[in-house]
Amino acid sequence: MTTLPSPEEKARYVERMFARIAPGYDRVNRVMTFGLDQGWRRQVVELVAPPVGGSTLDVGTGTGDFLPELAAWTRSGLTVGIDFTVPMMTAGWPKLAALGTARATFVGGDALHLPFPDNSFDAITTGFVMRNVTDIAQAFREMHRVARPGASVACLEVARPSNPLIRLGHRLYFEGVVPWIGQLLGGDRRAYTYLPQSARAFPAPERLAEIMRAAGWQHVSYRLVGLGAAAIHVGSKP
Repeated sequence: MTTLPSPEEKARYVERMFARIAPGYDRVNRVMTFGLDQGWRRQVVELVAPPVGGSTLDVGTGTGDFLPELAAWTRSGLTVGIDFTVPMMTAGWPKLAALGTARATFVGGDALHLPFPDNSFDAITTGFVMRNVTDIAQAFREMHRVARPGASVACLEVARPSNPLIRLGHRLYFEGVVPWIGQLLGGDRRAYTYLPQSARAFPAPERLAEIMRAAGWQHVSYRLVGLGAAAIHVGSKP
């Protein structure tokens, strides 16, 4: 049975779902990905290579997993994480407290209407977010708008392994085991049934690259990680 909401209900559904799972979100993520998600995030930040003293933005930041990695590069710069689910950011507050509010901050807002002026950020990241927005192209247009000339964007998202055997194993795990992990550790099996189903409906890496180019990003490329279970897309603003 599908748990995917209609396009008209998606934004409200996603916000409520992430509010419910916020307390156990990090714990489930680490178990679900065998801790690999942390290494993938480090790769993302290395690819955008934020400048020392620069301003960086993480779109759909959730509990702020990207923020310590970005702040380590910018040092004296400012790192901003934006999300429209306040309980997720509340759950991630200890990560900001460890950095100090002068170096990193949370902002409530919508990825489709970023509350920042044009040309504001030197590097932008987003992780496991685009499959939850109602308009992927608009999200990438907004990121392009707020990026400074020469800035880079990197997007970490789900993909489907090309090898048939690995793809079958991935599907059995992601759609059969992950919901039970979510129930045991996060208390919400329905949410972790939605996540694999939303991944199956998400554009393939080649198509996502086309969407990024159409939004204005140049030199778009991607690499597969986790045996093809995820992809990191990178682009730059001329």
